[in-house]
Amino acid sequence: MTLRCIIIDDEPIARKGLKEYIQDASFLQLAGEFDNPLKAADLLMQEKIDLLFLDIQMPKMTGMEFLKTLQHPPMVIFTTAYPQYAVEGFEWNAIDYLLKPFSFERFWKAVTKARTMQEAITQPAPPASAPGYFFIKSDNKLIKVLYDDILFIEALQNYVAVYTNGRKYITYITFHSIETQLPTGRFIRTHKSYIVAAARVESIEGNEITIGTYKIPISRTEREAVLQQLIQNRLLRR
Repeated sequence: MTLRCIIIDDEPIARKGLKEYIQDASFLQLAGEFDNPLKAADLLMQEKIDLLFLDIQMPKMTGMEFLKTLQHPPMVIFTTAYPQYAVEGFEWNAIDYLLKPFSFERFWKAVTKARTMQEAITQPAPPASAPGYFFIKSDNKLIKVLYDDILFIEALQNYVAVYTNGRKYITYITFHSIETQLPTGRFIRTHKSYIVAAARVESIEGNEITIGTYKIPISRTEREAVLQQLIQNRLLRR
């Protein structure tokens, strides 16, 4: 999968650095670069752009102001030297927020997240006949577990605990095995040892998710992706 992207940044050095990073990412294709957001408007209207690297503080119009003018904005990665805009950036469903100067490693993490998001959006829907359940072996018998009943799943050393509406099942399989069985989009990994059912999340506070009486941790490395998947296009504002 190739992501067509553009750069909007009034700093020539910043644009040059980003171009070099983009050239090293085989799944990115640079469709244009601009020193002013107004100059990018026509390209965004005429061509399909998947990803926008957008500076915030620019003359005439800020990146935030420009983003508000787009009816169907592409995925956005903000690039700025001002950390105070991070919260507002994520409220606009940004994929990531890169604080200048940023390393290639930090850039790679952001664009990989964008690629994963795009793949989730474009992958074909599962067949209508796909079962809404799987079987696990627990207490010396095969247990049918409905996807709709799952609250969250926890990895515990050599086995996995599946928490449902009314029970907790212990099964001796790998965490990866059960993760690959879950339908994409309905379940989110919040931590190396936890997967939650997105529809079951009741609240998010700090680095914890609440589901009923349970508190499920969100790791620092997964926090941005978790918030993006849970909140995207669902955050109501005045």
